[in-house]
Amino acid sequence: MKHAENNVTSRHVAKSCVLKALAHPVRVMIVEALADKSICVRDLTAMSGLDISSVSRHLLILKNAGILNMERSGAKIYYSLRRQCILKFLKCLDGVC
Repeated sequence: MKHAENNVTSRHVAKSCVLKALAHPVRVMIVEALADKSICVRDLTAMSGLDISSVSRHLLILKNAGILNMERSGAKIYYSLRRQCILKFLKCLDGVC
């Protein structure tokens, strides 16, 4: 089957960017951890067991894909989900994997 790239729209590209951002187990864990509340970088670092620079890199990828919001409160940076519907997508994957 031939791939018709001329039919690919900017919406397809945007959706593929979101899927690409979710294509790492640490980033999926971060999204699921943010299901009910905002969490600061330090706490996400403790949850993941990674160093702060690695967690920050994962957070930046998720933020740039439009999945996360970022809010500064004093010296702390808190992250939250921009759209809760992403959790329904991840829950759907539970039935696939």
